[in-house]
Amino acid sequence: MQTIGERLEDARKQKGISIREAAESTKIRGEYLQKFESNHFDLGLSKIYVRGFLRTYSHFLKLPADRILNDYSALGNDEPRARQPSREIYGRMDVSVASANERGDRGAPPPEDTAAEAQRAQAKYSRGRTNLPAAPLLDPALVLKFGKIALVAIALILLIWAGKSLFSSDKPATTHAATTTPATAPTITLIALDAVSVQVAAAADGKILLPNTPLVRGQTQVVAWPGELLITATVGENLQIEAEGKRFGVGFKGYNRGKLPAPGRL
Repeated sequence: MQTIGERLEDARKQKGISIREAAESTKIRGEYLQKFESNHFDLGLSKIYVRGFLRTYSHFLKLPADRILNDYSALGNDEPRARQPSREIYGRMDVSVASANERGDRGAPPPEDTAAEAQRAQAKYSRGRTNLPAAPLLDPALVLKFGKIALVAIALILLIWAGKSLFSSDKPATTHAATTTPATAPTITLIALDAVSVQVAAAADGKILLPNTPLVRGQTQVVAWPGELLITATVGENLQIEAEGKRFGVGFKGYNRGKLPAPGRL
């Protein structure tokens, strides 16, 4: 039985197409196509890109793409799935907690006789009483004096609070609004129409604003727009740009680099 690479290579040679011509037609790098035909699928990219390139190349060579992808998955190249937690463990834990609570309820001691305890306390208090007259706990004059002081202090606090409120209300509201509303830096949005890798750099100093980032169909990426930008894409026709309310293509096809003017110059 032929391997994936042998089927791809035989189909290409039967059509009389070179690796370079296939790369230009599929917009896939020639080195990737050579690795596919050599049964090497480790491209340093995510599995979703490898599967997408295999599907595109199979359609181009008129081969059954689903069979090629199934053989690729049989090699153990599927994405791993996250393992679900076992419910049995949590079920046993709940039962253990419930059992402990039940044992605690059954082991609680019965309440004491509160009525008898109150009677003993009353008898003890009665034995300790004397016939001497009870003296007042606080001097009424002293209580009145401290009450006046407290009222004066409260009045002063209210006056200070009212003065601060009056002066703060006279300040213009525009100053607060100006300090709490920061300026928004301009940005652009990269929109992937299909699989593409993008890099964005500032044209003035070459600073990388977005390192080489692979995007899949429908994925977007927001990038700062401080001035004129240099945009590099592996498949130019698979990338669009949204800036200043406009949406347009990068202006080139295949692997290339283009320039985006500074804000306000579109």
